[in-house]
Amino acid sequence: MKEIEGQLLHDVDQILLAVMILIIMFGMGASLTLNDFKTVARRPRLVFVGFLSQFGFMPLIAFGLAHVLNLDPALAIALILLGCLPGGTTSNMFTYFARGSVALSIAMTTASTLLALVMMPLLLELYTPGFAREIQENLIAAGGGGEVEFVIPTANIVISLLLVLLPVGGGLVLRRVSRGWAKVAEDTAGFTAMIVIVFLIVTTFARHLDLVRATPWQVYLAAVSLGLTGFFFGFWVSRLFGAQPIYQRAIALETGIQNGPVAFAIILLSFPEQAVQNQMVWLGILYSTFVVISSSYFTLYLRKRGKFDWEVYQNTMIHRRLFGPGYETRYPEGYLPPRIAGDPAQGGLEGE
Repeated sequence: MKEIEGQLLHDVDQILLAVMILIIMFGMGASLTLNDFKTVARRPRLVFVGFLSQFGFMPLIAFGLAHVLNLDPALAIALILLGCLPGGTTSNMFTYFARGSVALSIAMTTASTLLALVMMPLLLELYTPGFAREIQENLIAAGGGGEVEFVIPTANIVISLLLVLLPVGGGLVLRRVSRGWAKVAEDTAGFTAMIVIVFLIVTTFARHLDLVRATPWQVYLAAVSLGLTGFFFGFWVSRLFGAQPIYQRAIALETGIQNGPVAFAIILLSFPEQAVQNQMVWLGILYSTFVVISSSYFTLYLRKRGKFDWEVYQNTMIHRRLFGPGYETRYPEGYLPPRIAGDPAQGGLEGE
């Protein structure tokens, strides 16, 4: 892929991006309750499955795609960075529409965001050294000397994550002070994120139509495939571990939808080399564009597929509220499909 000339994101774009990240992470903090943290303790097996999908399969998938598609080193690092990211609030929204377990989705988002402080540096150290050496060799060749050095800025990445997490703490404080305002912040976060992301995508594509045409098909395939393979692995790995359908849908979406805004923050704060930064940002823009499209179609498919078991789940939850948490709903023999026959409530979580 040819080098991207000039600055890909203008100053106003970067300001909007910073404001969006602040609002999103603040809204995420405002959406969290004590029950979300209890969910992690009550369902450690499901959270572990989510952890395995998020930090086990996704980085490995990204690494494999980068090699199979022979991506430029900067693009490869960007793809692996995206694969190492935690989930975001967007996955919670899509899980709701897909009739999945929102409580589990939020719990996974919370756990993966905190674990990313440790896991992201470790995974980047594991998967990116070869690509970093390629970039260094290219920079030395371009500069004609041996003074140029390129390394993955692990410390900067951790600092970037900490900075991104600060608004989450503010949201948690707001939740304790005023649940009403916290709900406003939570709703505003999702809406603001969609508006800003759409604006950045449209304006960037409009300004760089030549780049859209010049981008190799392998880069587009990588951007599309990361989310799709994440959905596939999240769904089937959770199924192999015996998760009920309502949880399969949550884990699948949480795995495939990475926190794109955090990726932009890390790239802009941690990779000052303009040529490298531009390529990484471009892949992030492509991923963010295609994951919204693929998530929408996948959510509609899951919503239709899960209509019956969701109604069973809702029915059982109503019975438990009426007759007590230990009440077991009875159904005629053969009424429930095999996947949920053994657990009509599908392991309903407290607070859902």
